[in-house]
Amino acid sequence: MKKFKIVTLTLLLAYSGFAQESAQSEVSLELPKVSYIDSLKATFVNHSTSNCIDQRWLEELSNDDLYEEMFSDINTVDIDSVVDYELSTDLLKSRLKKLNAKTPFVIDYNPALENVIKSYLKNRKASFERLMAISEYYFPMFEEHLSKYDVPLEIKYLAIVESALNPKARSRVGATGLWQFMYPTGKQFNLEVTSYVDERYDPLQATEAACQYLSSLYKIFGDWSLVLASYNAGPGNVSKAIRRSGGSQNYWNIRRNLPRETANYVPAFLATLYIYEFQKEHGLQPKKAPVTYFETDTIKVRKQLSFQQVSDLLDISVEEIKFLNPIYKLDIIPYNEEKPRFLRLPKNKLGVFVSNEEKIYAYVDYIDAKKEQPSYASSTKTSNSSSNSSVQYHKIRRGESLGLIADKYKVSISSLRSWNHIRGNNIQAGKTLKIYSSSKSKSTSSRNTSNSGTYTVKSGDSLYTIAKRFPGVSTDDLKKWNDISGNNIRPGMKLKVKG
Repeated sequence: MKKFKIVTLTLLLAYSGFAQESAQSEVSLELPKVSYIDSLKATFVNHSTSNCIDQRWLEELSNDDLYEEMFSDINTVDIDSVVDYELSTDLLKSRLKKLNAKTPFVIDYNPALENVIKSYLKNRKASFERLMAISEYYFPMFEEHLSKYDVPLEIKYLAIVESALNPKARSRVGATGLWQFMYPTGKQFNLEVTSYVDERYDPLQATEAACQYLSSLYKIFGDWSLVLASYNAGPGNVSKAIRRSGGSQNYWNIRRNLPRETANYVPAFLATLYIYEFQKEHGLQPKKAPVTYFETDTIKVRKQLSFQQVSDLLDISVEEIKFLNPIYKLDIIPYNEEKPRFLRLPKNKLGVFVSNEEKIYAYVDYIDAKKEQPSYASSTKTSNSSSNSSVQYHKIRRGESLGLIADKYKVSISSLRSWNHIRGNNIQAGKTLKIYSSSKSKSTSSRNTSNSGTYTVKSGDSLYTIAKRFPGVSTDDLKKWNDISGNNIRPGMKLKVKG
């Protein structure tokens, strides 16, 4: 029995030794280096107050097909053709009467309006259910601005007729955004359009401009149906239609003298209003929007930022940043002291940005410093500059990221994407990447990275300028590491620049 125990013990020890050897061999395997951006993000203070917009919902919010459907209906549907649908005329009349009593719009029964309502209920029920979910995202913001200008809250349905709530909608004639502003009208209401920025795409600013424009039209016509017609066709065309109709100011009496699109436009608005107000009666079941416009917020930027930089730092897709910030045309937020620019983010990501602002801008400075600078040498030297560059090839290993590879070769992530035609951050193990480098950049990078962990203060230095020299280091870090209470430093002081 003792012998059996000894043998068993020996076997167990041998097994445990083997296991230890295996564990040691596993541990000794080369682990992937942590990239600079990953190490920086590991120091971020995190906040969590709301969810990001999930990918499916994001795609729905920026879907073009609803806009195309609405545009087609307004321009091609014959609203005078009778539509076969189970909705009695008497019942419709009684509902329109109720609707007329609670809105400032004159909503009288008209056979053309009946045809549009029945056509939408028959052919576009699913589309309206989708629109109702999307409207939960925008309507609270619309209502806030409409009430500020004493514009009827029902005007919010106009954005459905105009753009099907697509902030990037653009018509064939150049009307742009949720409220479909043409360039001259946008300029009239101070919507800026530059190479970087188009404020017609911005939901907040475009809604503000739309409220101002609608208010000015109401002062002219004093009737909201005529205001709608003017918004579509222009006040000049509506005035002409009134004159051609013998001075009548009832929309249905002047309709035959309006352009075809405008003749269908107001019935489309009234039909949309009816369907929203009586959705339960018609069995519409819209999905619940997972996030509203007010679950996002803005922050003023202090440096030029690219959407890709924000995406890399905050782990939010470029597509989501584009949707939340449609105002920026080139996926870049420009910086201008005279004209502040803002970045809109989900509130949880905004919390991360605010809590780590100095580190984020230090990273942006670090990336900018690595960019290739323009050469001021003669044209003959410039033409041969490629001879100073060399190309290397890197085979991607499992566990490697673009950030890791970029740090290894002292290049930017955006350069890696550009050289290898990569979109996003996904790379595949086994693939080979091209990496361009120059002797000049190598020597520069070696000079920049060689420091002992201390810095001698020079005349004119401040904590902020010193922090900028060392990526990932903030002024608060310098104060903590060097027991500095205020901002006073003097030339000759030796400061710790590493924790």
